[in-house]
Amino acid sequence: MGVVQVLVTLIIAGILVKPVGTYLVKVFDYNKTGLDRVFGPVERFIYRLIGVKETEPMGWKKYVFAMLLSNIVMMVLMYIVFRTQKYLPLNPDKIDNMSPALAFNTAASFITNTNWQAYSGENSLSYLSQMIAITFPMFTSAATGFAVAIAFIRGLAARENNLGNFYVDLVRSLVRVFLPLSFIIALFLVFQGTPQTLHGAVNAVTMDGAKQTITRGPVASLESIKHIGTNGGGYFGTNSAHPFENPTPLSNLVEILSMLLLPTALVYAFGVMIKNKRQGWSVFAAMGIMFLLFLSVVFIAEYKGTPALQSLGIHGNMEGKEVRFGISESALFTAVTTAVTTGSVNNMHDSLTPIGGLVPLAEMMLNNVFGGKGVGLLNGLLYVILSVFICGLMVGRTPEFLGKKIESKEVKLASIALLIHPVIILVPTALAFMNHSAVSSILNPGYHGISEVLYAFTSGAANNGSAFGGLTANTNFYNIAIGLVMLLGRYISIIAMLAIAGSLATKKTAAATLGTFRTDTPLFTAILVAIILIIGALTFFPVLALGPVAEHLGMFLK
Repeated sequence: MGVVQVLVTLIIAGILVKPVGTYLVKVFDYNKTGLDRVFGPVERFIYRLIGVKETEPMGWKKYVFAMLLSNIVMMVLMYIVFRTQKYLPLNPDKIDNMSPALAFNTAASFITNTNWQAYSGENSLSYLSQMIAITFPMFTSAATGFAVAIAFIRGLAARENNLGNFYVDLVRSLVRVFLPLSFIIALFLVFQGTPQTLHGAVNAVTMDGAKQTITRGPVASLESIKHIGTNGGGYFGTNSAHPFENPTPLSNLVEILSMLLLPTALVYAFGVMIKNKRQGWSVFAAMGIMFLLFLSVVFIAEYKGTPALQSLGIHGNMEGKEVRFGISESALFTAVTTAVTTGSVNNMHDSLTPIGGLVPLAEMMLNNVFGGKGVGLLNGLLYVILSVFICGLMVGRTPEFLGKKIESKEVKLASIALLIHPVIILVPTALAFMNHSAVSSILNPGYHGISEVLYAFTSGAANNGSAFGGLTANTNFYNIAIGLVMLLGRYISIIAMLAIAGSLATKKTAAATLGTFRTDTPLFTAILVAIILIIGALTFFPVLALGPVAEHLGMFLK
């Protein structure tokens, strides 16, 4: 039954890829379409309001500047809201201001599409903070990632240094994609039982006569963009395991589909926009193969359980899982949320078996198994460029991708984007174990404690936001360290990839010949998967051997 549930979900997700991808092409095509009659007036009003010329082109440097400027301004405003929410309206539960370190961490988290939460949402944020400093940046951070990915695709297909206009791409993402989809999903979640109200908490009396305070708020609106924007986080501390966030198995299905919808469709849109659908399907196949591999591992690991459970005659690991969803839906949710870097959880990742817990770690370390909104495609194409370069060296030819030569400048920029990811994971993890206060935050000593710290920085670097809950991360050290990791993980790779796009945009396109190395074939897909997994293993296996691998082997030695 569990396998059938997983297969049905994946089949539905696969059916949606092409129509949604086709729609995305129309959204970001600057040519006039039927969508202009519906969304055009709203967009033109916004352009006039912010003083943007719709037809103004941007080179890669101008595009990067516009992206960084808008994000910095929003992050500062978010920080101010968190630090002053006690004095602002829409705070019926009288919640106090955030501390400086926690406010910095939270602002960095939600502006980078990470949505890491070192706090419990229902106890730490007012309704105003939840709406304008949490829910609103969920829209803009997702739209920023989308805009950057579209700009990179334009750079691959262009013949001049024109990546489009960042503000136009941002507005179109919001108006034509995220707002309509979020509105539909929010209505569905309300129908399933998710609260959507501005009234404060209510007091209830249980069947045993005890008094209980039930927190509520504008939950459905946050949940919809949280998943469709691959944001993560949650209104409540227990995230999508909470019955208010994820009331039914049907809502669980919709949340999984929401996470998969745009990252998978964007890969198809990539093939259409570069006028080479085979190339798009080649990248899609590589990502799909890795996703199915990781899903199979966590699925089998959780169904098999641990030696301790098996010795008690218990089949399957239900620790930390909701009985409404069971092992299969929890395993699928785990694989999806870390593949597309959402970070939403419907089970406790800290309670996964060691090999089951290895899967979300590995997916975030690779950071390109479909990946987050837009940025996942960028990371996938980064490995495509490296694969083309490596294959070119092996056969003694000048490497080309889509008819454009890959030269030293592109390889250097790609190397920066590739190396920054392990650096900002491994170095802070090592520093944490050298800091006494950071070590004292680990609730589970031994191998699992190593995994908890490693998971925290991996989640921040991948802009995922999920966590192994055994780590007390609301300390000055972790708030500042993880906040910086989230910012570096988001923006350094984006800047490097847009610089590559700007470089490729000005290059002449060479016609394909019999000697051209094709990058849209099953052979190249296999090479791409192999290179991604080999580089990932060489980079991260030593530290994984100290955490989940050692924990797994230790179970058999006891």
